[in-house]
Amino acid sequence: MFLKELFKFEKTPDLDISRFERKFAIPNFSRSAARQVIGHNPARFTEIFQQRFVNNIYLDTPGLTFFHDNVIGKSSRKKVRIRWYGDLFGDIEKPVLEYKLKSGLSGKKLSFPLREFRLDKNFDQAMLQNIIKQSSLPDWVVNDLAILEPGLVNCYSRYYYLSFDKQFRLTLDDQLSYLDVSRRNNSFFKKVTDDTSVILELKYSLDRDHMAGAISNHFPFRMTKSSKYVNGIEHFRYNLAI
Repeated sequence: MFLKELFKFEKTPDLDISRFERKFAIPNFSRSAARQVIGHNPARFTEIFQQRFVNNIYLDTPGLTFFHDNVIGKSSRKKVRIRWYGDLFGDIEKPVLEYKLKSGLSGKKLSFPLREFRLDKNFDQAMLQNIIKQSSLPDWVVNDLAILEPGLVNCYSRYYYLSFDKQFRLTLDDQLSYLDVSRRNNSFFKKVTDDTSVILELKYSLDRDHMAGAISNHFPFRMTKSSKYVNGIEHFRYNLAI
């Protein structure tokens, strides 16, 4: 299914409404310092939910189409991942398949529950396809995933915030780690960690974009298009520093 066709799923209950995201990737900055900055923002952010670890297996074509689309800044692009929370390895409960769709500056997210599986040295392309086939997914999703393979595994700690007017969400990510993954023989020995950076993401609906600038301007950081997936792929494929 083409990307523009995916944007027609307006009434799908598993599809987030269109939203904007402003991202700030801050190297050599501590979590405690970032939390102080958040606390002084006039939007009066308060912490919601509990801190938790977010885990992802990113899927891509053999030629890394999604990676390259992101790097060149293609206006319409997608990101496909399997996400869960808690422990990275072992028995994975409540994994979710997510399509993150970008069209211009707006984005949507389409989610599907997957059957439980185990992430260990036996995880490979064959296991991935079995997970897909044994989950209750629409036919078009199964067909779309048939040509995809695991490209990267990552994990990070996430804190959640909500503005006083409940119109803006903010997440703070740190303790990032990236693991190389391939079609087979995954020992997960190739790992890189980033313990000196934090990532802030401001998320809001399209009709609040005129207010987002005032909030962003109180962060002493520059906005970035930095992507965790891109950073991890560049390290393992091109041996670049994170």
